[in-house]
Amino acid sequence: MNLLSLLLPVVGLSLFEVISSIDNAIINAEVLSTMKPKYRGWFLFWGLLFAVIIVRGLLPLLIVWMVSPGLGPVGAFTATFSGDPHIVESIESSSPLLLMGGGVFLLFLFFHWIFLEEKQFGLPGERFIFSQGVWFYAVVSVLLTTIVWFAISIEPLLAFSAVVGSTAFFITHGFKQQAQLAEKSLMKGSGGMSDISKILYLEVIDTTFSIDGVLGSFAFTLSVPLILLGNGLGAFVLRELTVHNIERIKKYIYLKNGAMYSILFLGTIMIADAFGMSIPHYLSPIITFAVVGYFFVKSRFVASSAHL
Repeated sequence: MNLLSLLLPVVGLSLFEVISSIDNAIINAEVLSTMKPKYRGWFLFWGLLFAVIIVRGLLPLLIVWMVSPGLGPVGAFTATFSGDPHIVESIESSSPLLLMGGGVFLLFLFFHWIFLEEKQFGLPGERFIFSQGVWFYAVVSVLLTTIVWFAISIEPLLAFSAVVGSTAFFITHGFKQQAQLAEKSLMKGSGGMSDISKILYLEVIDTTFSIDGVLGSFAFTLSVPLILLGNGLGAFVLRELTVHNIERIKKYIYLKNGAMYSILFLGTIMIADAFGMSIPHYLSPIITFAVVGYFFVKSRFVASSAHL
């Protein structure tokens, strides 16, 4: 692999990690403002290590093990860093299952956002779709049925993976709702909650919201070392934004839109790849750069206009 083919997914992953976690970073900054400097330092240092090593480090390895159970937990760890062609072939042969499950998860995530979640309306039609929120469950049900219908004729496990992806979405969505309630409690002062308890809550919330980014990372590359590098760099940049530039980031009101439309494209690419379509490795990062760039410029224009 040449330098560009290594650098492109890492930079794309970092950008995707940052924009998909902007909401979480804003909440972190607001909660940190209620904590003593000592404990803010604890969260920024130990929290970063936990976010990178434990959450964004172990989750990809766990996913590789789940789609290649024959490797075993230790084998999955060594396989991801191994150049053995037989191991690489084993991971690649099971990749359609991973891509299918992850792709369905991401598509469900996008449709939940566009139909049901409060947002800044950045494109024509978003307001109308949001007003038709009751159709979310019908849309994702028909989508899942269609994907399973075509997948089952290719490989029953591929169809099962699509169902697992939808199941994972609804399970994690329940945890996210609980995390959002915890966020509101933290932002209100938490009724006397200690700073250490706040740190633990923030880590749980971060873990819950990191699943989207980890699953989306496989649209960029199947190389876990590159995923660890890209997600780790993104997590570091996000922590820096949390501390130094969060007020400026808040002004870019359409960055969330960029994250969600990136998720739509990444989920579609993963499903197409799972069905055997030949997807160039550079497509995911280029689309991410283009989509995020568009909404960044749009946000900047709105922010500039507000000062006139």
